[in-house]
Amino acid sequence: MAPKCQSSLLPPQMKKPRLPPAPKLKEMSTSQHLLRGEEEHQEAIKHIDEVQNEIDRLNEQASEEILKVEQKYNKLHQPFFSEEVELIAQIPNFWVTTFVNHPQVSTLLGEEDEEVLHYLTRVEVTEFEDIKSGYRIDFYFDENPYFENKVLSREFHLSESGDPSSKSTKIKWKSGKDLTKRSSQTQSKFSKKRWHAEPESFFTQFTDHSDAGADELGEVIKDDIWPNPLQYYLVPDMDDEEGEGEEVDDDDEEEGGLKDIDEGVEDEGGQKRR
Repeated sequence: MAPKCQSSLLPPQMKKPRLPPAPKLKEMSTSQHLLRGEEEHQEAIKHIDEVQNEIDRLNEQASEEILKVEQKYNKLHQPFFSEEVELIAQIPNFWVTTFVNHPQVSTLLGEEDEEVLHYLTRVEVTEFEDIKSGYRIDFYFDENPYFENKVLSREFHLSESGDPSSKSTKIKWKSGKDLTKRSSQTQSKFSKKRWHAEPESFFTQFTDHSDAGADELGEVIKDDIWPNPLQYYLVPDMDDEEGEGEEVDDDDEEEGGLKDIDEGVEDEGGQKRR
């Protein structure tokens, strides 16, 4: 009897061990999920910071180029501003009218301020060569009963660290005429409201330098009035406009009444009688 063939199968203890299947994403532990999420989060922040740095770099480059353009056109504007100043000097009371018509400046004008400003003949704004560093405003006056100065100047400076400061001509007031020392002023009839709770004088700007960064008057004159003062000089008197409108309405009403009467009267032949 032939011997039985030995089985090719290994006994159970001799089988190769099976490796467990690789864990699927769903089977990853919570800590592994958190770790991977934190890494992705930090990587995203890193890329955002890099992008933001590029944006900041372009903004700085744009600011430098814009500054060069502004300086270029400031020089080109200057001859026209000078010509305009000379022409304005030929118009009596141009500047006081302009200031009275301006909605913000008018709030600082008392009746005596307006009296002084009738002697104001010229206003000139000069930006420094480095326009980021500041500017100067010069006010030219004819001889007047209030002070001795012919020119009052106000300078605004901005340091490299961004700290604002200002300085002004000292006003040589005549006896009893210092408007900045009076406890109160009669409010201008043109004023509707004030920037400050306490009444101030237009000329307080030449004595108070405590908060140059909050000095709105200089910015308003430089950025709004100086580029186009004519727009405020020509502002119409609203009271006059309202009065004219009422008269027109009355005329229209009278015409309408006459027309109705005229249309309602006819003779026997059907012809209108006048």
